[in-house]
Amino acid sequence: MGALDGRCALITGAASGIGLATAKRLTAEGARVAVVDLNEEGAKQAADEIGGIGIGCDVGQPGEVADAFARAERELGKVDISYLNAGVTTGESDLSKLTEEQYRRIMGVNVDGVVYGVRESIRAMERAGGGAIVATASLAGVIAYPPDPVYALTKHAVVGLMRAIGPTLKEQGITANAVCPGIVETPLVGTEAAKMLKDAGFPLLQPGDIAEGVFRAITEGRSGEAWVCQPGREPVVFGFRNVPGPRTPGAEGMRPPGLSGS
Repeated sequence: MGALDGRCALITGAASGIGLATAKRLTAEGARVAVVDLNEEGAKQAADEIGGIGIGCDVGQPGEVADAFARAERELGKVDISYLNAGVTTGESDLSKLTEEQYRRIMGVNVDGVVYGVRESIRAMERAGGGAIVATASLAGVIAYPPDPVYALTKHAVVGLMRAIGPTLKEQGITANAVCPGIVETPLVGTEAAKMLKDAGFPLLQPGDIAEGVFRAITEGRSGEAWVCQPGREPVVFGFRNVPGPRTPGAEGMRPPGLSGS
């Protein structure tokens, strides 16, 4: 008996890398998986490998995201797990050189894709009676990341979104969390960059390490958290500090309603 027997998952960016490793992990735990990727052929090949279904989808297009969820529900019976993993970088550290094409592409995948995915996840999970949403952020979503500041912007957005919706959705029987990996050896990093880092002795995460973080975010039952994944460490929830309260006499320690320091 797997921990996810009877569960049905939709994973974006799942034809390779972290998404594929997570699809394999969730399948091994008993879930049925819809492999969603811009590369439709790759999605179908990955789905064949795990006994799931493959769906081509541009996550930056709301209609395509809605269609992907509808097909997954139709063929799997429900969607009560979603892992919104698709992501890109700009590769540009100098904001003055950022092109409009680079900016629109990364915002479409990294931010719009997560928002559209969360929206469809909530709708599907309300029909399913609950569920778990996980989105891939990054260490760049909780720290400064000068090599690609717009990438950092998008990942901070993902962390902020999941933390903001987590408490409210938990009341509806839906958990929402982010995973924040360090540098992972995936196609997104590139073979040359990965080799350079390894030659320099810098430890890289493997996709399966992030799959473990995703699995824990799904199964721990908590919501609105950011799970940090680093080489040689177990996935751990990042501890955000509370903001200082107002100094008005009598209001020390107070925070605006709904503002959590978790």
